[in-house]
Amino acid sequence: MSTPADDYAMRIALDQALNAQLVGEVPVGAVILRAGQVIATGYNRPITTHDPTAHAEIVALRHAAQLLENYRLPECELFVTLEPCAMCAMALMHARFKRVVFGAFDPKTGAAGSVTNLFAEARLNHHTEVIGGVMAEHSAALLRQFFAERRALQKASRAAAPAPLADDTGHGPIPTGDAIELPGPDSP
Repeated sequence: MSTPADDYAMRIALDQALNAQLVGEVPVGAVILRAGQVIATGYNRPITTHDPTAHAEIVALRHAAQLLENYRLPECELFVTLEPCAMCAMALMHARFKRVVFGAFDPKTGAAGSVTNLFAEARLNHHTEVIGGVMAEHSAALLRQFFAERRALQKASRAAAPAPLADDTGHGPIPTGDAIELPGPDSP
């Protein structure tokens, strides 16, 4: 069950998700609080930074650890708009987060209950409280809108692409690109 403080923090995470969307990233945002105060924020950056680990949670986690000068953050809580993946879940547990609160469930890669639940794994040495579904519809709507727009752009791009050229035998398209050298008019 979420509290008004959880909803407030999730609104900050949603603002971070909008930052991600503005730069062409999947709109996921995160915020880290300690004793009710914002310590760090982050949003998805894998595309713009060419870093597969630059998920919103990891970006915020790195900022918080540097600011607090400790890789262990046992008094911190993370709020993120999408259920953490396995990489992020393990990083948060390794940092000893007290609590993780997320918005939308991720049926494809969610590691807090949707695909697997790493936070509930009794064999691990740290256990983090997890609350899911906080402002889930807002988070899910951002993601749906982003992917619908991306699909529409891809469809429009395919529709606007020129028709493939036929080779001089009338069979199939001529491969194009930098790797292919086509004979010039003076070639034998």
